[in-house]
Amino acid sequence: MKPGLQFRLNQQLTLTPQLQQAIRLLQLSQLELEAELRQIAEGNPLLEFAEDNPGEGDGESGPGEAADFQVEVAGSSSSDGDTDDMSDWAESGGAAEEPIDFSSGGASGSRNGSGDEDGFEPQSAAPETLQEHLLWQLNLSHMSLRERTIAAILIDALNADGYLTEGLDAVLAAVPADLKATIEEVDAIRRQLQRFDPTGVASLDLRDCLRAQLEQFSAELSQRELALRIVDAELELLARNDVPRLARRLRATEEETHAAAMLIRSLDPRPGAALDVTPVEYVAPDVYARKDSGRWRVSLNPDCQPRLGLNQHYCNLIAQARGDDASWMRGQLQEARWLIKSLESRAETLLKVAEAIVRRQSAFLDYGPEAMHPLVLREVAEEVGMHESTISRVTTRKYIHTPRGTFELKHFFSSGVSTEDGGSASATAIQAMLRKLVDAEDPRKPLSDQAIAEELHRKGIQVARRTVAKYREAMRIPSSSERQRAS
Repeated sequence: MKPGLQFRLNQQLTLTPQLQQAIRLLQLSQLELEAELRQIAEGNPLLEFAEDNPGEGDGESGPGEAADFQVEVAGSSSSDGDTDDMSDWAESGGAAEEPIDFSSGGASGSRNGSGDEDGFEPQSAAPETLQEHLLWQLNLSHMSLRERTIAAILIDALNADGYLTEGLDAVLAAVPADLKATIEEVDAIRRQLQRFDPTGVASLDLRDCLRAQLEQFSAELSQRELALRIVDAELELLARNDVPRLARRLRATEEETHAAAMLIRSLDPRPGAALDVTPVEYVAPDVYARKDSGRWRVSLNPDCQPRLGLNQHYCNLIAQARGDDASWMRGQLQEARWLIKSLESRAETLLKVAEAIVRRQSAFLDYGPEAMHPLVLREVAEEVGMHESTISRVTTRKYIHTPRGTFELKHFFSSGVSTEDGGSASATAIQAMLRKLVDAEDPRKPLSDQAIAEELHRKGIQVARRTVAKYREAMRIPSSSERQRAS
């Protein structure tokens, strides 16, 4: 018997290229969006940025439909006169007087005030890296060519803090075989590097680093020898700031031990970090939040919205084109329309989500971090009628400027901890309370994690000691023993 035909019905979600593009644009930051649009515009002659068209605004009229596709979103849909309000906001210091032009490839004398007609701007020299700084000193040293070769390999193996974390065996393996170097020779050259500036680089561990720095002090310094003994054998007691026990172990007075401990604390445990060339990242806010007539209002930053439109010249050519050229240009026009519609949707979604967040966290804007409410993606998603994944994309690397500072939109989401009255407090609010307690504590008797937890209990916040410790470490607040030592 032959098997019969079987029919099955199933549902499958298929993302169209246009929807995929809209989702991709939604998760891009400002700079990434600008770069993405520039790349797309280079391959589509129907697209152009507003500043790329020198004839724009001169009163010439183009095709009617071309003018309809320029994206210039500014202001909130729930308020009027946002353009004037944004000007007032900038004058009050809420925004930069001269917005950063991410799209301009050249310099403008009228902007930088230099009046340089050649279009050149003063350029600062690139920061010197740790390796470059050490190699410069190596070239001025009296080492032989053989020693310099090994020293250069050592320098190249240093991490950002200046430590040789890979060990001497890894360095020896990288030395050319024809040099026939030994581990003792590599270590001897490493010790010479430790005396370079900054002192203590090329160390194997913290003890080695501190000892190298102490050895640079004059032998006549009274605390030097005692400090060396502490570094060699009693770093653990020093970390606990147990000066009485430390003094007994070293058979010294507490005054002498305290002086030696202060000398050690004046050293740099990360000598290479001073030459860290990691660039500082600056962000421009995507959204502004400000209070007007007792009500928080949200508006998009017009300087951060891409002004993308259709090239009127090429739009006019479509009607004259024939055959394959006409078909290709019509396809490019349709893609340009889809892109501009996606940009409009991105701006509207960003504004809608930002408004929902500001409504939920208005207490934070009014009273500070201690008034932050617990908030999760699902709550905002339900309010604006979107999926949680969409909210996650919108709030990633998007920033809002408020009178309390500029924050990533994700900053306003945090889990909740139960309170005695049946409510909940956000993790951000608890961290703010923790910081306030630490700032107000007696430096001679800093609060332990348990004491902080008990103090929060008295304020109605049910939080365990281990949770306090987790929040404290996340905020990079030292433990109570370390805070006492630092004081």
